Parts: sequence; structure tokens; C-alpha cells
Amino acid sequence: MIKAAAHRTKLHSNNPIERLNGEIKRRTEVVGIFPNEAAIIRLVGAILLEQNDEWAVQRSRYMTLETIAPLSDDPAVSLPIMAT
Repeated sequence: MIKAAAHRTKLHSNNPIERLNGEIKRRTEVVGIFPNEAAIIRLVGAILLEQNDEWAVQRSRYMTLETIAPLSDDPAVSLPIMAT
């Protein structure tokens, strides 16, 4: 529990997730009808990648992989190669 103390202030709200869900809903409604499931997955995947990029440059606002990695009790869990 002590390990999570540094993140407690950033966990007080789920507003970032709610905004992300709203953006996904807005963009899927703009498209309206999707030809197949793969098209939906591509659109939502693109939205999630875009959001990840935005969160990555706002290091002071959101939790980072570097600060979350030590919270794992499993030594096999590590940062992806691209994150290091």
C-alpha cells in the first residue's frame, strides 16, 4: 500500500477515462455505420493510440509506466522495450 501513495493523488478521479470514452463515442457516432468489425477496431485503436501519445507528453499530469512498474510484485513484469 505504501508503494501506491505516490499515485493516490492521481487516482482521485476517473475524468480522463470518462473523457476518453466520450471521445470514442463521439467519433463512432460521426462515422455512423461501419462496414465490419475490423473497421471499428481500427478506429478505436487509432483513438487510443492518439490518447496514449497525448498522455505520454503530459508526464506531470498522468501516471507514467516508469512510476507504475515498481508497484508490481511480479519480477517478470517489466516495461515494454518501446517505453524504455
